[in-house]
Amino acid sequence: MNFSIEQLLAFVTVYEERSFSKAAAKLNKHRTTTGQVITNLEDVLAVMLFERIGRTVEPTEEGKLLYHYAKSTIEQSRIFDNIALSLSYGGLESINFAYPSMTPHQLLSSIRAQLAKDFPNMKVNFLVRTKDQIEEGVSTGDIHFGLVMIDKGKGMYSKDSTFLGHVDFLPFVKKGGELSQLPPTEALNALRTTRQFILRAFTDEGLKEKLLVSAIHEEVDQLALVIKLIQDDLGWAWLPRVLSESQYITESLQPIEVDELKAGLKFSFALWNPHSKQIMEVKKSVMITIESYVKRFTSLQYPESN
Repeated sequence: MNFSIEQLLAFVTVYEERSFSKAAAKLNKHRTTTGQVITNLEDVLAVMLFERIGRTVEPTEEGKLLYHYAKSTIEQSRIFDNIALSLSYGGLESINFAYPSMTPHQLLSSIRAQLAKDFPNMKVNFLVRTKDQIEEGVSTGDIHFGLVMIDKGKGMYSKDSTFLGHVDFLPFVKKGGELSQLPPTEALNALRTTRQFILRAFTDEGLKEKLLVSAIHEEVDQLALVIKLIQDDLGWAWLPRVLSESQYITESLQPIEVDELKAGLKFSFALWNPHSKQIMEVKKSVMITIESYVKRFTSLQYPESN
């Protein structure tokens, strides 16, 4: 059975646009040409992919079944093209590393230090971005690495996705403040009536409702500003547990125990990047840092019993 990537691309585009005319415009082809490509593909497969209804089309049951396989095949073809193209290029002069605003700065600094050691002449730009922005940037090649919160069950097609693990978030308050001195049995009620700061990154990811505890809440873009606001005893926030290891943080902030929230909250993270030879070389250095960081803080959170 012979069919081409061009035919699969036409099939996927018509399927998504539900129109030969719209698909043809997107493919920069004539409508008649696109219709003929689909007809030829149907002949090769010996199945009808679409029902023609006036100026619109609807996929048949066979079309619905084959769509996901065609989509995956196209994405794999693009990956092949990207990797093959990258083999003829030299090393990267600069990279863009995107991350959500709740990312601990110590991790980013450690990544930069490792890259400076392994690629001393390479420029590294760190950019705060939402997951949607990172996904688009990785697809276009504008972003070389993206640290993202993920749903582990979500499939990835045109990008390399490496699961990194889980990050625990706990309620942080001012050290020595009124909230820090409450017993765990009373903490939740106090948090409900105290100003809560929510990082905008959580809102962008649709997680605000999961994190919302207090009726009095405000959104803040930057992790550093949230930390400063808590230091000044202006409220509290969910922050990564790993911050409790930082001397800069522990001098003025502390996580508190809440009976109803003993386990805190866990979020899964992954590293996204395009497929290319140069990216994979740099990724080795990035992963050395991340794996070391994750291992260090896992041992701090869950020390082995003697």
